[in-house]
Amino acid sequence: MNTPIINKRKAQQRQASIRIVLLLAILVCVNLLASRLHYGFDLTEEKRFTLSDATKKMLSKMDEVAVVDVYLKGELPSGFQRLAATTREKLNYFKEIAGKKIVYRFSDPFEGKTEKEKGPIFQALAKKGINGTNLQVKDEEGYSEKIIFPCALVHYKGKDYPINLLENDHPGMGAFEVLNYSESLLEYKFAAAINTLSQPDQAGIGYIMGNQENLGPHTADMLNTIKYLYHLDTIDLQGSSYIPGPGLGTYEAIIINKPRTAFEDKDKFKIDQYIMNGGHVIWLVDGLDASMQNMVDSSGNTLQSFLSKDLPLNLDDMLFNYGVRINANLIEDMDCNPIPVVVGMQGDQPQTELRKWIYFPVLMPSSKHPIVHNIDPVMTTFASSIDTIANPELKKTVLLASSKYSRVAPHPVRVSLSMMRYNLDNRLFNKPYQPVAVLIEGKFKSVFNNRLEPQFLSILKDSLKMPFKAQCDSATSMIVISDGDMFENDYSEREGTMEMGYWRYTSNRFANKTFMLNCIEYLTDRSGLLESRSKDVKLRLLDNGRVQSERSKWQWLNILAPNILVILFASVYLFFRKRKYEKQ
Repeated sequence: MNTPIINKRKAQQRQASIRIVLLLAILVCVNLLASRLHYGFDLTEEKRFTLSDATKKMLSKMDEVAVVDVYLKGELPSGFQRLAATTREKLNYFKEIAGKKIVYRFSDPFEGKTEKEKGPIFQALAKKGINGTNLQVKDEEGYSEKIIFPCALVHYKGKDYPINLLENDHPGMGAFEVLNYSESLLEYKFAAAINTLSQPDQAGIGYIMGNQENLGPHTADMLNTIKYLYHLDTIDLQGSSYIPGPGLGTYEAIIINKPRTAFEDKDKFKIDQYIMNGGHVIWLVDGLDASMQNMVDSSGNTLQSFLSKDLPLNLDDMLFNYGVRINANLIEDMDCNPIPVVVGMQGDQPQTELRKWIYFPVLMPSSKHPIVHNIDPVMTTFASSIDTIANPELKKTVLLASSKYSRVAPHPVRVSLSMMRYNLDNRLFNKPYQPVAVLIEGKFKSVFNNRLEPQFLSILKDSLKMPFKAQCDSATSMIVISDGDMFENDYSEREGTMEMGYWRYTSNRFANKTFMLNCIEYLTDRSGLLESRSKDVKLRLLDNGRVQSERSKWQWLNILAPNILVILFASVYLFFRKRKYEKQ
């Protein structure tokens, strides 16, 4: 055999071996780098796979390891498998920023446990806020019950924080919509949990008392919830010389809930200076004195109507100065909750029906602001409209407003049950989108500017060491709500305290509690994590009509197209390879 040809073949073999070794080395290096470095392009419209800047900032500042236990593992229905996969994906994004400071593990609490052992485990998890869901699972023998835990527990800095991964309390949503909505909140829930656990102390919340504000069974649900998340304290406004604000390290926000008597100027001054020192306020103030209790006279007899009463709280000048005015009217809205009314008698028994009560508007949030974005409707009772005052130095955002078919009734309003006997014409409800909740942000100016005596100013500065502040040093914020009942829960002697936002006549649950908690979080949390809550994850479903009509075409295309491409590539490769060696 010709020696040059043999040498040429050996050289080609050596080159091929070197190429294979280099290719393997490159693949190993690429895999090693890929395991440590992750980068991709998020081409989704809603930036589904991109963490918010506030989340990234919080994760990059972690100084201890956060351990996340996710209890979604084992044989699960397809929807929960998808939720588990999305949770794992989201936690991986967290690890890319925080590195080894994020550790997660998936487990099934009941795996390998007997029925006797499951009881204590279930109770132990419930004490930590991890609640199971009873599902009916179809198997070979029919249907069987299975308890799963769509929850996670975040352990950080010696404290635990439970997370409910599935938002299943949405009767208006289908299964896919609930799952999609739950996935959109995962980033916010995990980030908020870590951020809450990282705080050395809970933010202080002050509940103002002194003007017949409600404090009792009808505020128990909300106040107990706030107490779990914040340091809650009541403030006797008339018995306190001042309200310690954030600059003084006590109260990040105060709540003024449904006052019934007028504020004295000295108490208004305390609130004003609290705001000037950077404090935040949630005002829940009625525009008029109107309540279903007015349907009952002093003898306990039920009335068919009543007239609204004026509610002089002496707060109009303050709120006007801060950029809003609560009007002396009542909103009438076609989108409203029903109440039972007597429509006739059967023998000696009254017959009742549920009829829409236009004075109980149901507000559907439409704003993209993180406080209300993606939350369910909020119910109100006898709400008034709010006007915003033009002031370029203050930013005003309408959080909640009435529906398209609404109007306002000026004071005095004759509220009569008889109107429910007639069908109301939508065309008469021609004052749409009346604001009920408004967020105001900016540097507020004191309502007491040029109103105080020099002697009083001297006492404040020299004796009390609290100089008068005419304006905020930095921007702060407040939320004004024109319905004092929004904060309250229903209560009965038989059922006790009901959940805030629960409407007993229809068993519907509204997002009143979520709205209030979001308001408090927005005012007190400087991390900005609430913005991640406003992220949309759009549900892109297939066209069922095309799925049925084009089913066979796409099935054959998916089967044949890959094979045809492989055969075509191989044919082209062999053709050029043959021509190459024929020339040689």
